[in-house]
Amino acid sequence: MDKLKILLAKGRIYESVYELLSDVGISIYLPDRTYFPTTNQKDLAFQVVKPQITSMLLANNKADVGFSGKDWVYENGVEDQVEEIMDLGFDGVRIVAAVPETVDYEELLKKPVTIATEYQGLSKKWVDEKKVNGTIFRTWGTSEGFVQDTPDSIAQILIDNTSTGSSLKANRLKIVDTLMTSSTRMYASKEAMANPEKRQKIMELKMLFEAVLDARDKVMLEMNVANEKFDALVKGIPAMRSPTVSPLFGNNGYAVKIAVTKSEVPVLLPKLKELGATDILEYQLRKVMP
Repeated sequence: MDKLKILLAKGRIYESVYELLSDVGISIYLPDRTYFPTTNQKDLAFQVVKPQITSMLLANNKADVGFSGKDWVYENGVEDQVEEIMDLGFDGVRIVAAVPETVDYEELLKKPVTIATEYQGLSKKWVDEKKVNGTIFRTWGTSEGFVQDTPDSIAQILIDNTSTGSSLKANRLKIVDTLMTSSTRMYASKEAMANPEKRQKIMELKMLFEAVLDARDKVMLEMNVANEKFDALVKGIPAMRSPTVSPLFGNNGYAVKIAVTKSEVPVLLPKLKELGATDILEYQLRKVMP
């Protein structure tokens, strides 16, 4: 099989995916002033590109796999030309329309407006759907600064991504519509998915990613319990399936292991003590594969 060509997007996506790959066991190293990381995997080849073009390259079969925000897939209009493999859940944002806090949005739409945005494709679709009498002004970052409640403001509506809304609030802007939600996803080219060997490798990567992501939300609890308290303990604890149980030396009790979600731990630890558990250990899981 030819090497699986994987695109890594620069910026926040790169950092999140780098950590995920590392947890899977795939190490990558990016030398200064280059765009082709080295790796410990002989069947993988990586290239670093801008996040805006990742999906375009996959749609044109210039690579096999890439990591991109869903927003840029739809911005480029290639959602039907690439295959989404999985939602990694990183960098969740909303693509929103916003106007100055002091502006009456309904009144604003009664006259021609200018829309400041990096998302030309999504904005054009929004303008058409909402029947807004608007022209689109493309920005290259710092888009909030173009929208103010002043007569000489360059634009009257902002379309941008937001995670917490804090930047919009700091610039005295309010959200008036949500175009879509987005997060970092793993995509593949149609050509790669039509190749049985590449498809198998892609699905193996998906399985490994799922195992790591599932493990990040869970911990392993290990404890001892006396014979007379064993039944009550086992009945009172949650587990992914069944707890792992082994007898202690001398047959005077049992060692019990359970995998639980992190959010359960604050409530569960006191309960375990109450049920008779002793010597409780908590440790992080690396991968969880059902």
